[in-house]
Parts: sequence; structure tokens; C-alpha cells
Amino acid sequence: MRTISRKIIFLLTVLSITTFACGIVTNPTPIPPTPEQPNVQVFQEPNPPDNGSPSQVFDYVEQEDILTQLYEQANPGVVAIRVLSEEGEGLGSGFVIDDAGHIITNFHVVRGADELEIAFSNGFKTRGEIVGTDSDSDIAVIKADAPASEFHPLPLGDSNQIKVGQFVVAIGNPHGLDGTMTIGIISSLGRTLGSLHEAPGGNYFTVGDIIQTDAAINPGNSGGPLLNIDGEVIGVNRAIQSNSFDLVGQPINSGIGFAVSINIVKRVVPELIEFGSYDYPYLGVRSLPEITLYHQEILELPQSSGVYLLSINPGSPADKAGLRAGDQPTEDPRYLSGGDLITAIDGIDVNDFNDLITYLLNNTSPGDIITLSVLREGSEIQLDLTLGKRP
Repeated sequence: MRTISRKIIFLLTVLSITTFACGIVTNPTPIPPTPEQPNVQVFQEPNPPDNGSPSQVFDYVEQEDILTQLYEQANPGVVAIRVLSEEGEGLGSGFVIDDAGHIITNFHVVRGADELEIAFSNGFKTRGEIVGTDSDSDIAVIKADAPASEFHPLPLGDSNQIKVGQFVVAIGNPHGLDGTMTIGIISSLGRTLGSLHEAPGGNYFTVGDIIQTDAAINPGNSGGPLLNIDGEVIGVNRAIQSNSFDLVGQPINSGIGFAVSINIVKRVVPELIEFGSYDYPYLGVRSLPEITLYHQEILELPQSSGVYLLSINPGSPADKAGLRAGDQPTEDPRYLSGGDLITAIDGIDVNDFNDLITYLLNNTSPGDIITLSVLREGSEIQLDLTLGKRP
């Protein structure tokens, strides 16, 4: 799309952009689809380097050309979504994925909707209907009733190829300000978030392979695209993490945002369009999210990496495969020792639960047989497990 030299100039010069971050980070908060007042961003240009050599010239015209062309190509495929329900009115974002008028957004944007209004960047507005929803990944597909000329599908990238530090762009409808573009970097990969799908026992299932970014995401950005600098969608903006709120209770961006990876979306969306739902693989275990040194010591584990099993649901695939949870008291009444420690799945090492759930979501389906490497009583064993589907 652009030459390598122009991208290098872009990567150097975009470092000049700074933003204000507010508050202390606590728990991830789904982005409510309601408009409020925007934050102010400050742009500051760096002084040229003084190293005895001729000053490096930053070509801001070149930088602007890259960003404006990306925006001009992508924005026609981004829509603002107005939701009418018994609870009132809300706003979210979405983007077109095909010439048939299918649009991806977040499940929490359209949940409980009685009516959907879709606004395109050229001012055209139309009604939409929900085709399918997925409460696990927080993805929904809606279909717009519009002429084919209104649809400008965005190309989908490959989230397995993205790396921490790469630049990204978010386009959406934050605070009701449609067509807003912000930029940042990929801050981390392989995060997990709680889903909106309730699990047996009252907890909620986990979704993995989440992208973390510092691109400004605010209420109303939900469902909008996160793009690489080639204009390909690599994620669907979902949530922010903040404990700072405005006067009406809306979370304030703190520089920590989360997006569902596009490879998860590419697995889920065809099923939503054809069947209206998607079945996720199911183990039936509860585990430590990570093993700290304290956990390793109190549970007498041989290593601090892997997935330690706290409990197993009776009759679940894990139960049928013979996996064991801890059952021996320790000095800390919260933890029982003697449970299995999963160290690999299908020959691929897992450092923590994030690795395990990300592998399952990206590579397996209900009915598939996986092989788990397990440390049990000082020995490594291999267990075959037939995956079920989440109840």
C-alpha cells in the first residue's frame, strides 16, 4: 500500500504524539455505548537531534499523507450504530465486512435492542437487523438494509502476525463523535477478559487472544475496527480499563484498551451468519490464572509455569479424560495441593491460563481431540481429551 521508506518515516515521526492518561488502573470495563464529552489530546513535536551531524528532517507532510490516506480508505467502511431499547438509547460503532451488508460490532452494543439505526460516513442512514450474536467473544453481526453502493468492506488482517510495538489506528463513534480516528501502538498480546456468557456455578467463561492497545478508546468506540497501518482490521475494539469516571458514570480512557483479535472474529462470524451462534470448545476446569512464587511454594509445585487445576466440573471433558484437581490441604485454606499441572497442549508449551485458552479458541472446536502434557506426582504424563462445547 505504501513504500517501506514511507512507513519508516511514519514510525519515526509518529513518536511525537502524546496524550493525557487519567486515573489509576483497576478492572476492565466494557465500553458503554453512550455519548459524553471527549477528552482533549495534545500534539507535541520533538526537537531535532543534536549529535554533530546534519539535523534529521521529519517529513510531517509524508506522515500526514499516510494517515489521511488510511482514513480516507477505511472510514467509508465504518458505521455509527444507534440502539433503541427499553433501557433507552445507546451508541456504538461497527464496520462492513462484505458486499451483502454484514456489519461486525460488539454483542454488548446490540444486546436487548428493539431497533437499530446505522449511519454511514457519507450521511446515509438505514435500519439494521441482528443476524447472530456471540456472548463469549462479545461479537455480533448485523445486516444493513441499503444499496450495494453504500457498502465498503474493510480488509481483514492476520492477528497472528502482529507484534507488540506496532502502530495501530482506531476509527469509531466515541462519545457520539462519528468518524473519529486515534492512533497508538499494540501494548501487549494474548490478554484474557471475562465474557458475557455465564458458566455453571455462576461464574463467567473467559475469552482469550485479546489485544491490548494504548490507542484512545472511549464509550461509543465499542465494535469499531482496530487497524494496522496498511488499513487491515486486526481487532474489534471492546473494552477499556480504568477506575476514573465522569459525572454521569462513563469510564475515562486511561491508555489501556482491549480489542478482540480478528482471527477469533474470522472463526466466529461465518457461523453467526449461517447459524446465528457459535460453539466454543470446553474443558470444564477452574485454574489459577498464573502461578506466582507463593503459589509454587504453598502448592509444592516443581515450576512456576503451566496451568494448575483448582477444580474440575463433574461430567466435563476434563473429568472424563482423568484430569485431577487439588485435594490436599495446605497452610493456606484457599488452596489445595496435589492437582495436575498442565504444561503443554498438542506439544505447545503453556506458561499460564492465557496461553491455554488462546490456543483452544484459535485452533480447536468442540469434538476435537487434544493431547495435554501434565505433571502429576513428579512425573509427566500425556492425556488425550475430547473437547465439548460450552454449556
